[in-house]
Amino acid sequence: MAKKAPKARKSASASTSSSTENPDGKEVLRLKSAAEIHLRRPNSAKKSKATLKKKPGKVDAKKPKKPPTAFFYFLEDFRKGFQEQNPDVKSMRDIGKACGEKWKTMTYEEKVQYYDIATEKRAEFDRAMSEYNKRKESGEDKESEDSEFDG
Repeated sequence: MAKKAPKARKSASASTSSSTENPDGKEVLRLKSAAEIHLRRPNSAKKSKATLKKKPGKVDAKKPKKPPTAFFYFLEDFRKGFQEQNPDVKSMRDIGKACGEKWKTMTYEEKVQYYDIATEKRAEFDRAMSEYNKRKESGEDKESEDSEFDG
């Protein structure tokens, strides 16, 4: 009767290969195919979707909002006319595509009126923002917020 050889210890490379015994009693090393190998990240490397998303900071309700661009003022006007001409089109996607194509084909002279509106609104925003920053630096906003919650 033949003695069985003790099984060799698995080394670090054993994860990519496996040993099987031949009918002759000899040990044969067999490499695993790429499909057989399942690479996994350690649990510490996994991150949930919640941790990947940016958490919004505190939003100041008194902070002025940025004004729309010239394209959005054009979009407002374009939508009205487009819906009158095409009452069967209800999809915002189709309206947006038509508007984008029209905006690309317009000349600068046609766009000037929308750029003027956007520039005026931007100037108003800049003034409001500078006032907001002054109030914030002087601490006026903090006092009014504290007094609301003191009640």
